[in-house]
Amino acid sequence: MKKIKLSKKKKIIIGVIVGYLAIMLIGYMGIAFYFSSHFFNGTKVNGMACGNKTVEQVKEDIIQDINSYTLQIELRGGGTEKIKAPDVELSYVDDNRVDELMAEQNQYEWPISFSADKKYELAANTTYNKELVDTVMDEMNCLQENNMEKPQDAYIEDTGDTYEIIPEVQGSELDRKKVKAAIIDAIDNGKTSISLEELDCYNKPKVLSDNEKLAKQVEALNRMTAASITYDFGDDRLEVVDRSVIKDWLVEGEDGSYTLDNEKVEAFVKEMAFAYDTFGLKREFTTHAGDTISLTGGDYGWCINKTKTTEALVEGIDQGLVETREPVYLYSAMNRGVDDIGGTYVEISLEKQTMWCYQDGNVVVETSVVTGNPSKGNATPSGGCWAIDAKKHDAILTGEGYSSPVTYWMPFNGNVGIHDADRWRSEYGGEIYKSSGSHGCVNTPYANAEKIFNTVEIGTAVIVY
Repeated sequence: MKKIKLSKKKKIIIGVIVGYLAIMLIGYMGIAFYFSSHFFNGTKVNGMACGNKTVEQVKEDIIQDINSYTLQIELRGGGTEKIKAPDVELSYVDDNRVDELMAEQNQYEWPISFSADKKYELAANTTYNKELVDTVMDEMNCLQENNMEKPQDAYIEDTGDTYEIIPEVQGSELDRKKVKAAIIDAIDNGKTSISLEELDCYNKPKVLSDNEKLAKQVEALNRMTAASITYDFGDDRLEVVDRSVIKDWLVEGEDGSYTLDNEKVEAFVKEMAFAYDTFGLKREFTTHAGDTISLTGGDYGWCINKTKTTEALVEGIDQGLVETREPVYLYSAMNRGVDDIGGTYVEISLEKQTMWCYQDGNVVVETSVVTGNPSKGNATPSGGCWAIDAKKHDAILTGEGYSSPVTYWMPFNGNVGIHDADRWRSEYGGEIYKSSGSHGCVNTPYANAEKIFNTVEIGTAVIVY
């Protein structure tokens, strides 16, 4: 076999190539050796540029970073507090993690490090004095009692014209336990900023303005206090139940709903009855002769049904009604006003044995009568004002020892009433009643009894004195 002889020129070329490769190999190995103790370009640890730095240099950077550590605490309203590393004796503890990163670095891959960054996030192993956290917190302005505004619940306020919801106040009162937990968590995890509001460290109001219960309460309060119910008793005598009165009757139940205090409503109705009821009470009366006399008995007048009036008032307020009304009456008179008798009534004088019937203030009947026999204990009741209880045409009056048919019968006090008596009487007036009086009724000439019958109504006043 023949040996191939290389020319001198080729030998030179090969030598150059070999030399170049040797130089490159030496350079490659030299750089690889360099990166056996230095981090590749583009390497970042915890955000710090560590390229071309040794493990010790990186550790020194970490120490400096920890020593300059500051935790910024963001407060509600834009304020801030700061905690620095020395405040809590924060320091670095070498856990060899940086050494491990260097060991994990393949030094021979240095050529590709120029085109790719390596980023590492290390939980730096630190230590600090947790007992100092409380000391630092004691100095924080945001945790000073005088600087913290307590939260306030939304509430209902009477503005004078209406009820409205006053919004809650968030305040700035912090929960110290939550703040401490947030600070410790931040330091443990190397956080440089936290928001106490986002971390729910503020004490909160319990009732907010959008509270459904609060909205229902306001609606009920405004509905009920919108009511204005006027009781008209005539002669400009008014009793008005409006907001100024109703708001003092409102009570809050255990479930938060508002209702009326029935006892206060009842008390109001009782006072109204006391002021305006006239049924059976003493009254002044001006006779046909112009004399003023006092009447102390009878069953005529206004008498409020307190139970039903209270019920109707409560219902009206709950519905928010605005109206003028009358109370519910147990007994009614013929005229609304100070003078509840009015212009139509019957006046009977036992002394004069005379009866007058007025219609709209004018005398339509003046007649002699015969009243009850006092000597036999049948005197006609007097000294009071009664109401005609009924009007009956063609009645038979019965009693002990008698049965008398009459055409016009107008009772005003039980079995005592006004009626015609021409069937058995031909004379009236004078002193007949003393010896031949009635059993208590007011015997009246037929024609006059008829006229009175056609003039009066059930409920018309009958004054006897």
